[in-house]
Amino acid sequence: MITALKQPRVKIFQRFSLFLLPGLLTISTTLISCSVETPNSDNKTTGFNTKVVRMGYQSSGDIVKLKGLIEKRLQPLGISVEWAQFAAGPQLMEAMNVGRVDIGSVGETPPIFAQAAGTSLVYAASNKPTTGKGSAIIVQNNSPIRTLADLKGKKVVFQKGSASHYLLIKALEEGGLRYSDIQALSLPPSEARDAFLQRKIDAWVTWDPYLAVAQKKANARVLRDGSGIATQGGYYMAARKFTTENPKLVRLILEEIDNTGQWAEKNRSEVVKLLIPQLKIDQDILTTMVERRTFGLRPITPQIMENQQKIADLFAKEKVIPKPINIKEAMLTSEQYAAITPETISHK
Repeated sequence: MITALKQPRVKIFQRFSLFLLPGLLTISTTLISCSVETPNSDNKTTGFNTKVVRMGYQSSGDIVKLKGLIEKRLQPLGISVEWAQFAAGPQLMEAMNVGRVDIGSVGETPPIFAQAAGTSLVYAASNKPTTGKGSAIIVQNNSPIRTLADLKGKKVVFQKGSASHYLLIKALEEGGLRYSDIQALSLPPSEARDAFLQRKIDAWVTWDPYLAVAQKKANARVLRDGSGIATQGGYYMAARKFTTENPKLVRLILEEIDNTGQWAEKNRSEVVKLLIPQLKIDQDILTTMVERRTFGLRPITPQIMENQQKIADLFAKEKVIPKPINIKEAMLTSEQYAAITPETISHK
């Protein structure tokens, strides 16, 4: 049964199940290479203040988890890696809040909800901005809905607290509508997919791989993709205590993430070949997903954080978070960023 959201407010870290299509995993930009050798040393000589790194990843999968590259990179340092899987970004952020995760990659929206909930986190690095084509508002191919304004009074499904939440609000604004002008329905992707295929809803706000699959398998029509809206790129978030106590370790991890990201940007066909055995989806769908992805990192800059503040302000205005927040409170000092930011991304 689909229940309309009476209020746009989102309860912080309300738990929801994120079920994937059978055997389906999405691509994480958390790709780490072993291109830089690590000298054999121990925690005392390296200055690292931990023997374990707790990495959080989403149920959509993570190449690093599958390949075991972080373990290989850190083993010579006497540091092991523990992995924890979460349904989505909000749950990962909640785990960081209670000390179960040290570092993980999420989209633009979850850190805002996490900060509003009082999580002691920091923005460690930014992913490169996406084209926005990997997320969209879709309708049936023969739907009478042709413009964003046509969504007025219609049933629109999205996953609250996700990047789709932001895309929807901004798209409605573009179409001259407010959040209250639609029948906003919150469903996890698997249920939303079924509702869309059964034509029980008018529109669905989703992201890859669900978007690519719907376009391929259901001939879904894109009403508005995220171009010019959902282009912030997401972030690598880290627990503040872990980051301030282990800046060298954070720097090492970010450097390897970016190294492999640069490889992926130049070798997309190889990325597809690498992922096919794990993702178990059609090659043409995977190719579409990889082609509209971006890889690699950017350093945290005032401009990037200003854009993140605008998203937070919009959520506060629409009352989807309980109070306004100041993004600067989740940032490090310039000296601390210099310590954790690899030279490979510091001048991007």
